[in-house]
Amino acid sequence: MVLHWICLIALLAPLSLSVHAQEPLELHMPDAPPLTFVSFKGGYGMVGDVALAAIARAGYLSHIYVTPWLRAQQRVSRGHNQLIIPLSRTPEREALYTWIAPIAPLERAFFSLDTPVADFAEARQRYQRIAVGRGTAQMEILKSQGFNDKQIVSLKLGDNPARMLELGRVDAWFTGVPEGLYQWPQSDNSLQMSPIMDSTDMYLACSKYCDAELQENLRSAVEALRAEGTIQRMLETYQPER
Repeated sequence: MVLHWICLIALLAPLSLSVHAQEPLELHMPDAPPLTFVSFKGGYGMVGDVALAAIARAGYLSHIYVTPWLRAQQRVSRGHNQLIIPLSRTPEREALYTWIAPIAPLERAFFSLDTPVADFAEARQRYQRIAVGRGTAQMEILKSQGFNDKQIVSLKLGDNPARMLELGRVDAWFTGVPEGLYQWPQSDNSLQMSPIMDSTDMYLACSKYCDAELQENLRSAVEALRAEGTIQRMLETYQPER
């Protein structure tokens, strides 16, 4: 199934040579399986495959950049015509980027080794140390919900919070549900998932200064993929079982 989408990208890529003869677009993304895979694993993840297919369909070449997530966000925001995925649209980020198109919603929950919490209020009371990806929307969400800095353990994307839970270094991990479920089978213990606590859309976003033609071409490509049902099929390819 994944190979099918990569073949689709390969077939569309030659269009970029004839339609947009220019330097490849910078596409910044973290290593956040299964949302994005930075090293080719038969595909580039749920959001990665969609973004690459949309870029190719719109007639552009792209080059994937992998830098620390906070640095990537700053580089794209301050740059020109640079792309970034998967970026959640939050109030704090609203004015910093050009929001091309939503790819899919991202639900978030707490993962732990004990009885799941029912809501944010219970989590504030029970959890002293919560693992959260550095630079992610999860940090903004927890702070808006009244969690203090001492409760938030900032992790680099790519760290292994499931292992930190097993070692007792953190009490819980607050993350996107696909990421938590992806780690679940790799854990030596049975991770427990709370009810869904929050949901925001993951976007293909561009620099604050982003050419109008580029915006429209990419937006149209994403919506065409959505209308054809291609985005849903790509997402289902990587969706972990609950």
